[in-house]
Amino acid sequence: MVASNIPHSLKIRRKYLAQEFNASTWESLLPIYEELVQRPIYSAIELERWILDYNELDAAINEEFGWRYIKLTTDTTDAANVKAYEYFIRSIVPNITNYAFQLNKKLISSPFLSKLDKQKYFIYVRSLRSAVHLYREENVTLLSEERIQSKKYSELFASMLVEMEGASMTIQQVNSLLEEPNRDVRENAYYSAKNRMLEDANTIESLFDNLIKFRHRIAENAGYENYRDYKFQQLGRFDYSIEDCIAFHDSIKHEIIPIINEIHQNRKEKLGVETLRPWDLNVDTSHLPALRPFEDIDDLIEKSIKALSRIDPYFGNCISVMRSSGRLDIETRKGKRPGGYNMPLPASGIPFIFMNATNTVGDMNTFMHESGHAVHSFLTIDYKLSTAKRPPSEIAELAAMTMELLAMEQWDVFFSNPNDLRRAKIWLLENILQLLPWITTIDKFQHWLYTHPEHTIAERTQFWKSLTMDFNSNVLDMTGLEQFLPCLWYKQLHLFEVPFYYIEYGMAQLGAIAIWKKYKGEGQPAVDAYIEALKLGYVKTINEIYETAGIAFNFSRSYVKELATFIKSELNSLHNEENLATL
Repeated sequence: MVASNIPHSLKIRRKYLAQEFNASTWESLLPIYEELVQRPIYSAIELERWILDYNELDAAINEEFGWRYIKLTTDTTDAANVKAYEYFIRSIVPNITNYAFQLNKKLISSPFLSKLDKQKYFIYVRSLRSAVHLYREENVTLLSEERIQSKKYSELFASMLVEMEGASMTIQQVNSLLEEPNRDVRENAYYSAKNRMLEDANTIESLFDNLIKFRHRIAENAGYENYRDYKFQQLGRFDYSIEDCIAFHDSIKHEIIPIINEIHQNRKEKLGVETLRPWDLNVDTSHLPALRPFEDIDDLIEKSIKALSRIDPYFGNCISVMRSSGRLDIETRKGKRPGGYNMPLPASGIPFIFMNATNTVGDMNTFMHESGHAVHSFLTIDYKLSTAKRPPSEIAELAAMTMELLAMEQWDVFFSNPNDLRRAKIWLLENILQLLPWITTIDKFQHWLYTHPEHTIAERTQFWKSLTMDFNSNVLDMTGLEQFLPCLWYKQLHLFEVPFYYIEYGMAQLGAIAIWKKYKGEGQPAVDAYIEALKLGYVKTINEIYETAGIAFNFSRSYVKELATFIKSELNSLHNEENLATL
């Protein structure tokens, strides 16, 4: 059990800024930045104090931005939310970027930098050196405008409604019907959702074309041949390379796709269908009604707290504090952005979970996923350096995806019926395996997109189609659905809003499987090692943090095969139990 460091108030005590300081306008920020720029530094002690003050300011700014993003996504129809967000991006962020460049240069050129604790500041200084290297004045406005343009995707998808069965439904609500036992209902839901996306195909493709152009200009301005190479540097991918990503693609293709083929063949036989269609992938193969793990949002939260507390009481306590602090917005409704996220709020110390629950097993699992991020936020809140509290996605997603698997061991809280529990576990493990090829497809798509920036929509569509053939199951029948293939990538928010942030899910998923494998063999010590890894935030390299968790940061075919074999054996055991239960 970890010692409690959960904030009991909604504000962390400041040492540099006034407690009531508000980072909502540039006028309020300018004097602070000027003081930091002009402040003389005569010793290593003064440099360290300056760094801590700079990071306290950074926390206040990130809190302000976090709330503006939260308000924008929780209600995309509110013009005031859109205006507040765009003001921050257009009027504040460019000024912050320019001053951050000055401050970062001041730090890395300080004669006292070499006197600081190298181990303590290694990650932080490495990140700042990269930021200075990438900075170009001509990109400041471009980066802000690119961010504004990318948010049009959320507005577009939030406005997509489908008329079904006399009701107006969001895309998320329609997709939940893909779990219904009635095949006609599922097929209708599939066609309805995809046709609705096709209605906006021209708008989506045009938006994406503009984003490609923005991003390529940003990369060229920074001296890079293409946006992929620029983004690898900007994302701080210091601990692995483009070649490692390509190795990941290869491992998934050769070690995971064959298992997906087996899963789909088994699904096809159990459903008793002549051909397996896309609307057959989410329904339970037992021909029973879709699992509904909770009655309402309050029930989901209460049961989740109980399940998480069984893993470690600290985990459940984190969610309890978030609930009492109003930091959970998890039901779906019109006007909400699709998807889900956990927003760290470094100035108050209590994060915010956003998602769109419609009472599916997927919703329950998403809440566990975001709870993993939230626990990670709590465990790192005491760090003073911004980088330490903002680990890269390869680490952040390890926290979230591991929590999914650890929580699965406590799902009897949601399912009192042993057969329902088996069904839910099978669903998760099969989805873990099936997500890996999709992650790979999206990542490989992005590599091509940004190394071929002059491509046409037709060329983009053709490459996407070839990718889906390479990484799709050979059992799944897409005959007659060719018109939908070009729009399958539209649903991936990351392509629009956070380019290149997606393969991290696959890397972290491998890590999560490895930790779960340790947990199945060792029990609580595996949980303790997981917690110790999360406590490190980002004060060590990715490899060192994975090693602290007792696992490897590895994408080789042999390692992926080992983990895939383990998952397959767990699935076989669950299927055997299911078969025995029906005798």
